[in-house]
Amino acid sequence: MEITDTDIRRAAMDLLARREHSFRELEGKLKLRFPESDLTPALERLREEGLQSDERFLESFIRSRTAKGYGPVRIRSELFRKGLESQLIAECLLDDDDLWLEMVEEQRRRKFGDEQPLNTKDKSKQYRFLAQRGFTGSQISSCFKR
Repeated sequence: MEITDTDIRRAAMDLLARREHSFRELEGKLKLRFPESDLTPALERLREEGLQSDERFLESFIRSRTAKGYGPVRIRSELFRKGLESQLIAECLLDDDDLWLEMVEEQRRRKFGDEQPLNTKDKSKQYRFLAQRGFTGSQISSCFKR
């Protein structure tokens, strides 16, 4: 059975109908089913037609991860793994945004309550938790009142 551009397009559209995908992510999934030589031109056409967009994927992914309480460091790392360019990520994901300061405090309160840590051990535990969520050191420090 011969593989046509229509087969590749249909498979790509099926994936894109479920959720946005980055170009590299879509390419990786379809490489398992189709030869790479046929794949790239078909995916480029989808990109040109606006059916696949790294920018749309990036916005959707950031919105999703932010809603789950993840910080900019973790989101950036996940986006790199999805094959997005650092320039594009930097344009959409700002570390110094006040939103992150509000989010880090909200995540700390949600997990540990309103009370500030009483000792170094508790503060370290909270710091580690927030760092694993993907917040920067300065963002985390801002939620500990002196």
